[in-house]
Amino acid sequence: MLDTQTVEKPITLIKSQADLRKEVDASGSWSVAQIKALFNLPFNDLMLKAQETHKTYFPEGDVELATLLSIKTGGCPEDCAYCPQAARYDTDVKAEKLMGLEEVLEAAKAAKAAGSNRFCMGAAWREPKDRDIEKVAAMIKGVKALGLETCATLGMLEADQAQALQEAGLDFYNHNLDTSEDFYRSVISTRGYQDRLDTISHVRAAGMSVCCGGIVGMGESREQRAAFLARLANLSPYPESVPINHLVPVAGTPLADQKPLDPFEFVRTIAVARITMPRARVRLSAGRQELGRAVQAMCFLAGANSIFYGEQLLTTGNPESEQDRALLAELGLKTKQSSKAEVLI
Repeated sequence: MLDTQTVEKPITLIKSQADLRKEVDASGSWSVAQIKALFNLPFNDLMLKAQETHKTYFPEGDVELATLLSIKTGGCPEDCAYCPQAARYDTDVKAEKLMGLEEVLEAAKAAKAAGSNRFCMGAAWREPKDRDIEKVAAMIKGVKALGLETCATLGMLEADQAQALQEAGLDFYNHNLDTSEDFYRSVISTRGYQDRLDTISHVRAAGMSVCCGGIVGMGESREQRAAFLARLANLSPYPESVPINHLVPVAGTPLADQKPLDPFEFVRTIAVARITMPRARVRLSAGRQELGRAVQAMCFLAGANSIFYGEQLLTTGNPESEQDRALLAELGLKTKQSSKAEVLI
């Protein structure tokens, strides 16, 4: 049971869809204890609460399709233990130069033709240089002209860089917290947790929407997963887009031999994200292929309503577009048709 003595009223008391919306809107901040209590609910009870929340805030039940393109691959100076793009790890990923504008636009056209609403551009930088911002700004303008939502993930940003991206028309900036603050140093030492929060603040101050989530299955405890979601849910406002990645162990990285997270625990994570961030698009990201169709279906049932869509996710595989379409059709799920950004501010 959730603590009924705190400001946040337990969702277990909700009697109707209208009550659910009222309760969640008035809930204020989430404590780690409350989120852990959600994780500890019987699986069916948790799934029901997640479905109720999802139905209330997304009555259409549509799934957003986003395509992610690595516009600058490999050679990153960071030491993120999960990442094959780190220059210090011996992986199959080779450092490449920033892609040209026309090549990026061709990829964006293909993504739109395949049904994507959002086109995300990722670069393996610790932080971009101003000359990089100018080149990415041209890409943003070109992709926007195609009628797609735009998102970029380029590493840490200064305030003026965030402003420049916003002026170019960028809708979303992705910068993940990755995990809880107390587990963070077990995974990354070259960038501090506060650095990530500062970048998110710069993005908000510039007027862009935030895409922020993390990776589960890196060896963290359930309580640390709860703390990670609490940090996300208590951002003001919480992110419009919350990508939840399932670790894909890659040979040559420190997490290459990490045992996979139990699938039900991953589904629980999706459900808790839905309940605590009810208006966000909760996205199934890296690791979907390894989860399989049945677990993905449970994730949609738990409130996931966005997927990275296409053949490649930066440097790890992703289910083919036709397979995704077939699964969504079998589940009777519609895809989001509009490319207008959904914002919380």
